[in-house]
Amino acid sequence: MKMYKEQIELESHGGRPTYFDITPQLKKIIQESGIKDGICAVSSPHTTCAVFFEEFVHDYTEEGDEFLQVDLNNGLNKIFPRHETAEQYLYPGEEHYREVESWPNAETYLPGGDRTQLFNCDAHLKATIIGSSEVFDVENGNLGVGVTGYAYFVDFDCSRPRPRKCKVCIIGE
Repeated sequence: MKMYKEQIELESHGGRPTYFDITPQLKKIIQESGIKDGICAVSSPHTTCAVFFEEFVHDYTEEGDEFLQVDLNNGLNKIFPRHETAEQYLYPGEEHYREVESWPNAETYLPGGDRTQLFNCDAHLKATIIGSSEVFDVENGNLGVGVTGYAYFVDFDCSRPRPRKCKVCIIGE
């Protein structure tokens, strides 16, 4: 049994959820792994990000979002509307603010002490619903999905652009 690990570096744009088609990177990583048969586990270490499997869509909005992604956002927004006020959700509470303010890099999370930068409860809940990982079949050295099956990584946190990581682990023979 062999294991091969790699990380995909991504940059979210902020303002609205950022979707990444990571299918080409997964196919390349599987090829580089040399593993012919096994599994490909894909995960996010970030609590406002998710990994999911969906059909590739050929239609895009003017902002460059696929129609299914917009439909997913619209559906999730009905369940968890965008976090805009302190009263809207319990999170983040006073203890969480104090903890973040004590971090050496607090300015990154609270620029100028702006607590509204932590208004991302909806992003955490959306990522929880979708899930932080997917497992794919590896067959004959290829990603075992159909023609229209694609892997996506999404950052639901709209507060600001930021670097993101997607972890990939191939296990097999």
